[in-house]
Amino acid sequence: MSILENWDQFKGFLGERLAASNEKGMAQSALSEMAYRVGDYLANEVDPKNPEEKILADLWKNADEQEQHAIANVMMKYVRNK
Repeated sequence: MSILENWDQFKGFLGERLAASNEKGMAQSALSEMAYRVGDYLANEVDPKNPEEKILADLWKNADEQEQHAIANVMMKYVRNK
């Protein structure tokens, strides 16, 4: 099973990667840019595997670049707080 098929696994995976990046001292601006690039890739190249991912993909595709950065930052905050 892919991590993309289960929302809780997907959130856990993102949270673990974010924590590891923080521990290695990655700058917040670099984390933000990486989250934006991952979000863009997922929205444009990967079929959503669950309803939550479908909503995120739809939001992403209807947002302008500034809004996409905001979505990426909110997603980072969301998985950080879980």
